[in-house]
Amino acid sequence: MSQLEKKLTELLTPAVEAIGFELVGVEFVRAGKHSTLRLYIDSENGIDVDDCADVSHQASAILDVEDPISTEYNLEVSSPGMDRPLFKAAHYESVVGQTITVKLQMAQEGRRNFKGLLVSSSESSFVIEVDNERFELAYDNVIKANLVPDFD
Repeated sequence: MSQLEKKLTELLTPAVEAIGFELVGVEFVRAGKHSTLRLYIDSENGIDVDDCADVSHQASAILDVEDPISTEYNLEVSSPGMDRPLFKAAHYESVVGQTITVKLQMAQEGRRNFKGLLVSSSESSFVIEVDNERFELAYDNVIKANLVPDFD
């Protein structure tokens, strides 16, 4: 997670929680005038379009006042979906025993992309098994990680 994403998470979490939702995570995808700030929200009852609109309205007001992003961007609010992104150690812990995909910032053992079984999770790292080989990866080195939906 980038410094900007950490700052945005700290800024927006209290407001999102105040209206009854969990801020699962924040992604900022830079693409010039077409940059996107994506907020993933969840609740025990799931998420619908009205929930996304409520959070979008709340987040927009805070972002307009605080102005933490100097470039133009589009704000998107959505549920985590079936291919749920993993942002925090607790997210990894909740899907131990399931298949995940991981993209690293810096290659580890000659690779940056992993898809395999999440074997375990700790506060600073997790273990993924790919083709009967286990890799311990640090959360700090992860650019993106997602749950792979199981349709069986």
